Amino acid sequence: MTAEPTAAVRPRNRRQLIVEAAGRVFSEHGYHAASMEKIAAAVGITAAALYRHFPNKYALFAECAGVLADRLVAAVDEVPPGAELPRVLTAVSRVTVAHRAAGGLYRWEARYLNRVDRRVLRARFGHVVGRVDGAVRRAHPLPRPDEGLRAVAALGAIGSVTMHATSIAPRRAEDLLTASALGVAATDPAAHRPAAHPVELPDRPVPRTRRAEILAAAVPLFARHGFASVTNEQLARAVGLAPSALYRHYAGKADILAAACLQAAGLLAQGVDRSLHGVAAPHDALRALAAAYVAYSFEYTALNSVADGEVAGLPPELRRPLVLAQRDHIAVWEQQLRLARPELDPRGARVLVHAGFGVGVEAGRRLGWRDSPDHRGAVTALVVGALGL
Repeated sequence: MTAEPTAAVRPRNRRQLIVEAAGRVFSEHGYHAASMEKIAAAVGITAAALYRHFPNKYALFAECAGVLADRLVAAVDEVPPGAELPRVLTAVSRVTVAHRAAGGLYRWEARYLNRVDRRVLRARFGHVVGRVDGAVRRAHPLPRPDEGLRAVAALGAIGSVTMHATSIAPRRAEDLLTASALGVAATDPAAHRPAAHPVELPDRPVPRTRRAEILAAAVPLFARHGFASVTNEQLARAVGLAPSALYRHYAGKADILAAACLQAAGLLAQGVDRSLHGVAAPHDALRALAAAYVAYSFEYTALNSVADGEVAGLPPELRRPLVLAQRDHIAVWEQQLRLARPELDPRGARVLVHAGFGVGVEAGRRLGWRDSPDHRGAVTALVVGALGL
């Protein structure tokens, strides 16, 4: 006699499992490339079952963003008011590392929220920034207000772990990120030390061919609206072509995006090479690298945001050269950081390099990418602080 087969039992926390899986899919693939079918497969259910919990992809996306933000709010609110800065930052690091795979959707994908949901999300993050800013100002008071710049930059260091796949033990990651954020908080942005040599960036590319004109017109459109939202008609109109004429210059829209990302990588590599010329000491090399990265970010803000935020939308064959270029760039930083701090292993150094990048992005955003020598110097100082120098 055989036992009757038991019916599958639906988990009581299925909605939570869906949100967890969806956050990972949105973070990895981006909002537009993440389908309900991919999310359902990640949960191990059918798309039809997924629609019983969420009416559409946007509703699921908005809940993912809200849940992750609520976790950060809860983490800082569990810390007593007036707590010391390390305790506040440790709480943020612990939550961020625990939900690392889903955290990447905040950096670029939150732009796809509607105005109301975006306002709610901004308020939640504003609460977190406010708690961190209060702890930063108590620990390291400045003679002048920094408008939350150090707090935002410190959170950028911690949040950077959601943007890369370096394999590292969670506790080790928490310790490194907290230490990096503490280094940022202890930095006076107005007391920056200039690099030994002035930053010399390559000149802006001058479009001299129709192909180059298309690329130059595409970058601000991608930066403003997002790659997936820009149509071939918009691209063609920007350069005075019929949409069908684009295919004489590029095989498709993804090829234009790949060309933009490769252009960004090339300009950054040239800036790094020029900045490191004649620099020998590791500490000076890292300051030169930070200054070059920050100068590039301010000079080519739209191009950098496209290269950083849209690469997930590329098919693997177009993405691979960009990944290799990024690895080469990170390897330069990693080598100099390990010379300056021999106690770091390769993974730890890589985590801190990415923390520096996160600081650059979030501090630049906080300043509205308003370009000036003071703003470049302040952000450079904060990036150097993130490296623990």
